[in-house]
Amino acid sequence: MMSFAPLWKTLKEKNLSTYKLINEYGISKGTIDNLKHNRNVTLLTVEQLCHILDCKVEDIVVYIKDN
Repeated sequence: MMSFAPLWKTLKEKNLSTYKLINEYGISKGTIDNLKHNRNVTLLTVEQLCHILDCKVEDIVVYIKDN
């Protein structure tokens, strides 16, 4: 399973909010909802977030092996 838990930590460290992602960077509300619920997003979205946050992929998403 992919978890976007690191994203929320990175957002906090960068002093950014989901409001700002939506209104200043054009990330859709649906995409934010998908991220909050660890649902699928495209690699393009991950790339955009890396660019916006100036971070690495592992600062946004982590793989958790299902038992």
